[in-house]
Amino acid sequence: MTKLEALGPVLGRAGVDALWVSDPAGVRWLSGFSSAEDGKVLVTSQGATLYTDSRYTVQAAEESSLPQHIARPPATYEHAAGTLRGLRVGFEAESLTVAELEDLRVAWPDSTLVPLRGLLGGLRAIKTADEVAAIRAAQALADEVYAEVRPLIRAGVRELDIAAEIETRLRRAGAESAFDLIVASGPNGAKPHGHASARVIEDGDLVTVDMGAKLRGYNSDMTRTVAVGTPSAEMKRVYNAVLEAEEAAVRAIKPGVRAADLDKLARDILTGHGLGEAFAHSLGHGVGLEVHEAPGLRGSSQDVLEAGMVITIEPGAYLPGVGGVRIEDLVLVTEDGYEVLSHAAKEPV
Repeated sequence: MTKLEALGPVLGRAGVDALWVSDPAGVRWLSGFSSAEDGKVLVTSQGATLYTDSRYTVQAAEESSLPQHIARPPATYEHAAGTLRGLRVGFEAESLTVAELEDLRVAWPDSTLVPLRGLLGGLRAIKTADEVAAIRAAQALADEVYAEVRPLIRAGVRELDIAAEIETRLRRAGAESAFDLIVASGPNGAKPHGHASARVIEDGDLVTVDMGAKLRGYNSDMTRTVAVGTPSAEMKRVYNAVLEAEEAAVRAIKPGVRAADLDKLARDILTGHGLGEAFAHSLGHGVGLEVHEAPGLRGSSQDVLEAGMVITIEPGAYLPGVGGVRIEDLVLVTEDGYEVLSHAAKEPV
């Protein structure tokens, strides 16, 4: 089944006849156009059309199999007006600006515009074989770069220097950092999203490295926490508790498992170690064209795992003023279980 064939019933359930796709991840998913931030896709019962401007005439023709219309707004909207007359047209409420919505209302006065949320997210959560291969390649590169940089993580080196090495090596390999990577040492490790700073790594620190590669549009995501010298007994205990929770959650992955139950499994283990309140975020998330996408692995999630999903498992424990630990693997849900895609070593502490 093609992506457009899969989308048809979804539009029907949403009560719309057409869909105006403005979110770059959705545009790329449907069209293959890599400059998706400067594109839109219109989906109707007759098919789909990629809209972009003359800067991308050659690129769009090379990358996308969809029919294309090259024009800037308002000509873009006017071109679609006749096709959409009398139809209910869904739009992505989370990505369309108020100004763009006003422009659509002016250009399509005979259409009914319907705000929709998360329409493509569920479809995009199940990866095709090509998408899995792309994510696998991005993670393999991240593993390679991490292995090259790991010996540089030592006392006397700044967090910023480690981050710069990772970013430079990703760039040289033809990729880029999937997000603002995290290198957090010592007490900075208590910040789940603390970015690399000028702090100098000290003997006895735990250092958390959260990194991913973006390669040909697809992302990877993993975290390792490593020891420099000999950490305190308390931080050793925290590390081993987080590792236990992470590995238990990974082992529980299979189709049909509720995402919320995975979160509870890891959280209960950390609670048993007296670290429940130190686990300050959800267990994980889907990864693909976006670093954070469906499914969501949090306690309130209604998502159920299906084969083809690529997810992270990343429990953590954060002690303000002391330090923190996060361990994260990238995992493919298979027909009968799981496959861990991240192969960077998890070092004993």
